[in-house]
Amino acid sequence: MYIPPAFLETDLPFIHETMRAAGLANLVTATAGGLICTPLPLLLDEREGEMGTLYGHVAKANPQWREPPTMDAMAVFMGPDAYVTPSWYESKARDGKVVPTWNYVAVHAYGPVEFFEDADRLLGLVTRLTERHEAARPQPWAVADAPPDFIRAQLRGIVGLRLPITRIDAKRKMSQNRKAEDHAGVVRGLEEAAGDPKAQAAARLMRNREIPDALP
Repeated sequence: MYIPPAFLETDLPFIHETMRAAGLANLVTATAGGLICTPLPLLLDEREGEMGTLYGHVAKANPQWREPPTMDAMAVFMGPDAYVTPSWYESKARDGKVVPTWNYVAVHAYGPVEFFEDADRLLGLVTRLTERHEAARPQPWAVADAPPDFIRAQLRGIVGLRLPITRIDAKRKMSQNRKAEDHAGVVRGLEEAAGDPKAQAAARLMRNREIPDALP
């Protein structure tokens, strides 16, 4: 990912929160037959490894886990993003030398990917994923709510994955390259887009680097 110095993000807690808030990621592997990409929820374990370890699962029918990677895998996470119109820049009135752009946060996490079929590991993984995404519900659903035989049958249809993170490219493009007056104009413009939650999320991030709407 191309990252100009102004947009380079190195704050690991911020990067991890971006990954957790994203919910859905894209797992990309390079194989002898070409690139393979699967969208899937990934669980970040920050306690495992210097930069954390990712866990998830794919369908057993998905060929990605059967194709040996020729290099490290990449997991792609997107944070808040929003269109930025030149009309929000104060400098537009002075010289008109402005163009549209897009503000966004993106994280690319790299590492060797391991696939596994062990039933106990899979059960632990899907239990953790479920607890993660059900936590905010008034009455969270639990894996144990389903019949054990049914769950065992479901586990036979998936393959788990583990990706210890060895490198991260993170980009926070939120108008840091603009003058303060233009930056403030973008924040105001995004905040006024009351019906656009993505714009609101970007505005909050620009004000205080908060990652909005993160899962508990």
